[in-house]
Amino acid sequence: MTIASDDTRPDAHPRYQAMREFLESMDDTLPGKFEITKEGIVHDMMAPIGPHELTTLHLRKRLEKLMPEELVAHTGTPDVEAEPEGIMRHPDVMVIAMTDMDVPGSFDPRTLIAAIEVVSRSNPDNDWVGKMRDYALLGIPIYVIFDPRTGEGAVLSDIHATPSGPRYATRKDFVYGEDVTIGDWTISTENLPRYADKEKVKPEGTG
Repeated sequence: MTIASDDTRPDAHPRYQAMREFLESMDDTLPGKFEITKEGIVHDMMAPIGPHELTTLHLRKRLEKLMPEELVAHTGTPDVEAEPEGIMRHPDVMVIAMTDMDVPGSFDPRTLIAAIEVVSRSNPDNDWVGKMRDYALLGIPIYVIFDPRTGEGAVLSDIHATPSGPRYATRKDFVYGEDVTIGDWTISTENLPRYADKEKVKPEGTG
């Protein structure tokens, strides 16, 4: 769910700060995850469930087996934030150097090597649409989506300028069971958990 705002002006820092303060006041009082976009506050009302959390764990372990010691596949806090853009997001997995984590407050999104999201059953458009837009805008070079609803995903890269702003130029789709390359590392997607089948669904942007 998005709590909308029509104020997307570049000088809208007071609006952003008001939303930031609201989220801080709501900390630990409402379930789910809160993020800020140009449209307003995004509330993923359902806390992540087993397959979501287990997928992030598998991805972190598989990546860190291959990466040098100075890099981590981080699954905790804080957020990534760009106040001038009015955006605060919290990727499920952040590939980042440990030295770039040693900062007060939120991470600088430009220091991330990749952001990975496991699609939420309650708000899939947030991952397939909103974050695909926002992560390119924030300059995160690689965005990877894993969708336990469908057993499919996509790797987005090669940010380029468009009339609508920065967007990912390259998209490589995959299905669970295939190997997937994230930056310099190729991992297996075998045996990643799925949500219990309720209906046949397809990722956004597919026929």
